[in-house]
Amino acid sequence: MSLIQIENDDGVAVVTLNRSDKHNALNAEMMVGLAEAWDQVARDESVRVVLLTGAGEKAFCAGADLGSLAPLATGARLPQTAFEQRWVDEHQSLVDRALLRNTDFLKPVVAAVNGLAVAAGFELMLGADIRVASSASNFQLSEVRHGLIPSGGGLARLPRQIGWANAMEIILAATTINAERALSMGLVNRLVAPPDVRRSAKALCARIAEGGPLALRKAKEAVVRSSGCDLQRAFQVEQDCQAVVMASADAREGPAAFMERRAPQFTGR
Repeated sequence: MSLIQIENDDGVAVVTLNRSDKHNALNAEMMVGLAEAWDQVARDESVRVVLLTGAGEKAFCAGADLGSLAPLATGARLPQTAFEQRWVDEHQSLVDRALLRNTDFLKPVVAAVNGLAVAAGFELMLGADIRVASSASNFQLSEVRHGLIPSGGGLARLPRQIGWANAMEIILAATTINAERALSMGLVNRLVAPPDVRRSAKALCARIAEGGPLALRKAKEAVVRSSGCDLQRAFQVEQDCQAVVMASADAREGPAAFMERRAPQFTGR
């Protein structure tokens, strides 16, 4: 079976890390598969929102498979499969695409964190816009303990998302954060019982998918593009995105449907 599975369920693309026997640790095949999955989802006009999760009950993702990816990245061993050769040849491009470091992926992403989210798995979660987590989940950036740094987006994203002090404790001390503390620092949006993680996240995705596809993309684009900008520039980015939305058929359909008390028929145009 594929190590990255994609299902399209009524506008919700469910992307599943499918290596539960290894706690969904990312090897070369999975990194290539994830990069291609995001490309596929971005092109699919029927997809309005993505649900990202891990197979099994113990882990969302335990990070990179250090036994395979680290030796490849450092040159300690040569590629042995076609996936490993691609990992070496396209390393930075694959990391950027697989871990959502490309800021042009503008469809909303909801992570259903069903257990451990460690190292690169933690960083992949940081690329999601909304996170629903198991009350039994744990989070850690463990790289410094292995002589590495979290370079899959964690160093750039984490201080922006939860503040300097909390981020630096996680990065430098490799502190394991339990579910309750993750919620209190804003690392996740909500906690649910372990059996309810996927169902709760799917319900949230279904609600998001009711929105206009163009509006969803442009709202996310405005937030992404204005991050770190001065206020005047951020207002301009917001206005640019608004202009595109207001020129669309969806912007006419939404208010009309509201006034006619019917469900809107959005087309994304």
